[in-house]
Amino acid sequence: MKTTLLQIVQSILSDMDSEDVNSISDTVEAQQIASVVEDTYYNIIAAREIPEHNKLMALTAMGDSNKPTHFKYPTNTKSIKRIEYNVGTVADKEFRDIAWVDPVVFLDRMNEDGLLVETYDGNLDIFVSTDTAPSYYTSFDDEYIIMNSYDSSVESSLQASKSRAFGSTYPTFSQTDSFEPDIDNTLLPLLLAEAKSTCFSLFKGGSDPKVEQAARRLKSYVQNDMYKSVRPNKRPHYGRK
Repeated sequence: MKTTLLQIVQSILSDMDSEDVNSISDTVEAQQIASVVEDTYYNIIAAREIPEHNKLMALTAMGDSNKPTHFKYPTNTKSIKRIEYNVGTVADKEFRDIAWVDPVVFLDRMNEDGLLVETYDGNLDIFVSTDTAPSYYTSFDDEYIIMNSYDSSVESSLQASKSRAFGSTYPTFSQTDSFEPDIDNTLLPLLLAEAKSTCFSLFKGGSDPKVEQAARRLKSYVQNDMYKSVRPNKRPHYGRK
């Protein structure tokens, strides 16, 4: 069941024995609470892998002849788990898994494989191959993706339309009455409890023991109950096989 931001603010106002509102914009206190809810929301999703925020996406091509193997991470990307590139044709697609390598490994390999000088950060040279489809990539700054090669007989630069990535993104938050936080029913009570606890501390001079207790209990519960399909627990192996 989805809950609007207005409903969350009204619930917190009620528990704080504050003036009720019909809109977030009715009082300064309601607006302050909405801001606390937003901060709490981002604190929760930043520290967890939220399944609902995973998606397939296309990389952003640079469209620069001096950077034919450059891509940019899509807007609001939190993490990328897998990147693929279509090494086939439009009619007969063949997506290849493009492996991640450490930046230092990329630099070592390009001395062996590189054929073309590609510009990085204005005036630094990177060598990439021009006679084969890409097979690995890296990022030096966590903003741009650089692949090791492209086939100049097929394309003048790597294309966004031929890329496919699976990863997690940060959703947007809107401080409007009808906005529904992009979070599932398992995490929604935690959002409410954490925001309520913060509001009591900020605006009422102290936290409520029951609210604190609920927040701690929910925080523990949601760690292993975020996916709709049950998954095995991940345990450390401590180097043993």
